[in-house]
Amino acid sequence: MSVRILQERLESYQCSTWQEEEHSLKEILQEIALAGLSRTDFFKQAAFQGGTALRIFYSLQRFSEDLDFLLRRSDSSFQLAPYLHALQEEFQTYGITITVQDRSKADENVRKAFLKEDSIGKVLTLKHFPTDRKPKSLRVKLEVDSNPPQAGGFETKYLDFPFPFPVTLQDLPSLFAGKSHALLCREYVKGRDWYDFVWYVSRKTPINFEFLTNACRQVGHWEGIQLIADKEWYLKEMKEKIKSIDWQTAKNDVARFLKAPELKTIEVWGRDFFLDRLQKMREYL
Repeated sequence: MSVRILQERLESYQCSTWQEEEHSLKEILQEIALAGLSRTDFFKQAAFQGGTALRIFYSLQRFSEDLDFLLRRSDSSFQLAPYLHALQEEFQTYGITITVQDRSKADENVRKAFLKEDSIGKVLTLKHFPTDRKPKSLRVKLEVDSNPPQAGGFETKYLDFPFPFPVTLQDLPSLFAGKSHALLCREYVKGRDWYDFVWYVSRKTPINFEFLTNACRQVGHWEGIQLIADKEWYLKEMKEKIKSIDWQTAKNDVARFLKAPELKTIEVWGRDFFLDRLQKMREYL
């Protein structure tokens, strides 16, 4: 019964290539992991964030790789280890064996773990798997920020797969603030960040500027500086950032996470397009 649920879920993606099928398999693993965490007290302490949260709960039209969380209150003693065994048990109920690697370090705020599996291809029927290669292990990374910026907002939403369960996640203004911090402070070009930016702006999503202020003061170019991130500061800094981006590199990064029809949406990417998006923000922020 559980295998059939997974097979039906995979078929619902209507994949046309192996790349799409591989992303879909990873997303199925991500959702099973969320379900396993929901059986514990994890979401009483932590909240889901990042692009994968947008993908799973808001139907963002790009695939995502990692499961990112932050604690609702800072806790330097937080450990991932107690939850990893629960995840192994959850996957086992679907006939999937995972190997867990806890890569957390005591002197780092972000707790990290990897879930690795090499059995789902034996459990499910894959339509596009290349016959000239060996089965590939799938890996999902979990990260939990144990010392997040303060002033984030939270909400509870529900998933129906693999069964109905609640998940605590950051609200959209806080998610956009976190994404904005990444856009302004990341040292390399990540097109997926800019794809998400377009998504937020198209929905006229407000920004939790208090959360963004705290994030900038805590990590990145403005660490330790008592700045106040407000509308005018944000628009000025984002304008300079947009002018500095290699947009072909950004498009190349995100393209592999999009289905073929969605690729048309990034053809317009360039400095003028994103400056226009920024002008749109000026009208609603």
